Amino acid sequence: MLQQHSLAIALNIENFKQVIVEGSQQKLVITYFWAPWNEASVQMLNTLEAVTAQHPEALVLATVNCDEQPEIVQQFGVKDLPTTMLIKNGQPVDGFAGAQTLEQLQQTFSQHLPSPEQAMLEQAVTAGQSGDMQQAFTLAKQAFDINPENIESRFLLSDFAIETGQLETAKALMSKVRLADQDARYQSIMGKIELAEKAAESPELLALQEELTKNPDDFDLKIKVAIQLQQAHKTEQALELLFEVLHQDLNFSDAKKNTLDMINALPDGEPLKSKSRRKIYSLLY
Repeated sequence: MLQQHSLAIALNIENFKQVIVEGSQQKLVITYFWAPWNEASVQMLNTLEAVTAQHPEALVLATVNCDEQPEIVQQFGVKDLPTTMLIKNGQPVDGFAGAQTLEQLQQTFSQHLPSPEQAMLEQAVTAGQSGDMQQAFTLAKQAFDINPENIESRFLLSDFAIETGQLETAKALMSKVRLADQDARYQSIMGKIELAEKAAESPELLALQEELTKNPDDFDLKIKVAIQLQQAHKTEQALELLFEVLHQDLNFSDAKKNTLDMINALPDGEPLKSKSRRKIYSLLY
């Protein structure tokens, strides 16, 4: 059991490896050197605890009482109190001597904390690995909306768009990738889009589309083509056909049910889902 004072772990020789070497592989370890007789260091300890409490998933506060742990003080070469060092993967990545205000500390640590969208991206990957592609898409879309400039968000969202059959969304996302970012991951995703489009060109679908061209007012045929288009990951085109039917006859065959099923099958966060819901509601109500 680690010795703890409030939210802080009291660092000593015995737990040094566990906290500094091993612990910093998962979280940023704030290593704080202080002494009970140094008023400034005692006051800043409370401030550091407040900052750590704001980011428990990313930060760990380890305190070093310089009167009790001279070996650790010597190992880090600390000369002044208070001194703060940030440890990641067993190595110092930042540090400063002297006291800082809460605002200053937040600014300092923000440079080393994960970006706001990073947690969502990690959750999206986990959901994808477990096979829940709808949830993976939704989380990736939320991350992308926070920061569209994050290329990882764009690639991940494109990938999950393909997995959930939203080829047009994937193509639109990839069309805005800068030349400098068109790396191996980019080529891989573009390859997936190409394969998905080729797979969509089934003889059955092509035959139905040709027949529809000859009989554009055949509602039954439109529904059949729409179903085939959805199976070919062309949901937007499928919904367009179904809406053509509903605009003419709201109660024709299974057009309404098929439309609602297709809309509900879209992942949350997909713009086509909200757009199509508005259209169907305007027709129904």
